[in-house]
Amino acid sequence: MSVHVREVLQLPILDRAKLHTKLVPNQVEWISVIESPVENFVRNNEFVLSTGVGCTGGVEDLEGYVKDVIRSHASVLAIATGRHIYNIPDRVVKLAEEHNLILMEIPWEVRFGDILHEVFQLINLNKEEEKKRAESIRQELTNCVLNGKGLQEITEIVYQSTQIPIAISDHNKQVRANQDFDRYLIDALNGVEEITCTLESLVLQGDHPLAHYMEKYKIGEEVCYQLTILSNYKKQGYLLVQPHTESELDWMALTILDHALTACALYFVKENAIEMTEIRLKDNFLLELAKTEREIAPSLLSKAQLLGYDLDRDYICLMGQIHQKPNSNDSTPAETSTYQSTSIQSRNYYIQKEVTFAGGLLQRETMTTFDEGEVIIYLEVDQKTYSETARQFLDLIERRLDELLPGIIVLWGISSFKEGQYHFHSTYQEAKTALTMGGEKHEGRNRTFFNDTRMNRLLMVLSHEEEVASIVDQTLEKLVEYDAKRQTDLIHTFIVYNKYNSNVSQTARALNLHRQSLLHRLRNIEQLTGLSLLDADDLFLLELSVRLWMLKRIEK
Repeated sequence: MSVHVREVLQLPILDRAKLHTKLVPNQVEWISVIESPVENFVRNNEFVLSTGVGCTGGVEDLEGYVKDVIRSHASVLAIATGRHIYNIPDRVVKLAEEHNLILMEIPWEVRFGDILHEVFQLINLNKEEEKKRAESIRQELTNCVLNGKGLQEITEIVYQSTQIPIAISDHNKQVRANQDFDRYLIDALNGVEEITCTLESLVLQGDHPLAHYMEKYKIGEEVCYQLTILSNYKKQGYLLVQPHTESELDWMALTILDHALTACALYFVKENAIEMTEIRLKDNFLLELAKTEREIAPSLLSKAQLLGYDLDRDYICLMGQIHQKPNSNDSTPAETSTYQSTSIQSRNYYIQKEVTFAGGLLQRETMTTFDEGEVIIYLEVDQKTYSETARQFLDLIERRLDELLPGIIVLWGISSFKEGQYHFHSTYQEAKTALTMGGEKHEGRNRTFFNDTRMNRLLMVLSHEEEVASIVDQTLEKLVEYDAKRQTDLIHTFIVYNKYNSNVSQTARALNLHRQSLLHRLRNIEQLTGLSLLDADDLFLLELSVRLWMLKRIEK
């Protein structure tokens, strides 16, 4: 904190002082008595008192002393004349004037102690006034947030108090408030404008603690400063200021900016809390809508409308199960790092963002929630084109997620279209069934429509019959035990063999096996099951048993 030199010179104790240089707008932060040598005993903006006791050797000694005071960035040098120095030479006056050092002469009989007392009293009085003003601004900024006002009001208060252009951006570097700040500089900082943006070292006068956290950027010929808004060690956004000169960032300005940082952090915490509450309300509403068979009453429609949902449209349900890619360890280091550093919350945020983006692009309403590693989406569709719309929608999402989250894959189950409204529970059940039944056989694809699961649903019904279950167990018992004991995969071998219509060569290539190794496996299957792979009835029994056995595993 400082006072203007003009205020100091108006003190009664300095009525008899004689000013040798012109009055420049210097600030005084401290006052002390310093004789030669000066060394590093003088601080910035200091009022220096001297008797000249160390400068009795001539003009050169006095000139050297004044040079040392100038190098220390003092504001005022007052020399008591009448004992060691009787007059101040013109060359010394000229030197002081060239470097904006205010040089004055004090009569010998004026006591330094009295001057020190008066100046300290003035500085302390000014400090108290500035503290009261800073506290008033702090209270105003805090009340601004607590009373429901926003970031724009915060910038207005700061701008009115400092006259320094200011802007506030969130953690995504989107400008949320601006008061006379050059938007071109913001775009340059964010990389929108192709211009060199250099982070420079910052040396502010004074010892305000905020100065150590301020970043100085040079953009072309312009300079601006950035402060990071933090809350619980989490980056919430940025506060940008653009003073005309660095001297505008004095103690008072930095104190106001410090209070503005606190107000901004409070605002973002409040905004995040509101957003999280809204997300929880939406999640709970959609999960209840999906998992509970209930009548859609007018009160429920009103609640949906308050949350931004329109339930009167035609929707299908898409259910996605999120997995890490099996080959994600073979990804590039950057991709692996991206996946590992992505929390569940941020992963869900990206998925939610892409769902909204894809829905907007297709001009379709979407409703999204998450449930234990699964994403549930209701997508607005037309009856005739619902399957094509679903494919386009998932194409858009997956193309973007492959770039944002390269380490994950999402398996999708897609419900059928149901005529009429409010089929949220039934379409959810269909999407879940499609996902469950498609999860085991997604080779080369990751989407299963409910209408494509008719065979598996029929088999699922059969698998619950006791006699059918007994036949399956008898047929596959030894085969399952052999696979578990020897760590082999004879059941998978049969599935691939059946897929290629009993073609040995194609099956061997698909399994990356030598032909003789495959034939050995097929003989083992025949021996363990007692069935012949050349007999059509035996082949059908084995295929049916394997399918039912796999469906049982899925159901468990």
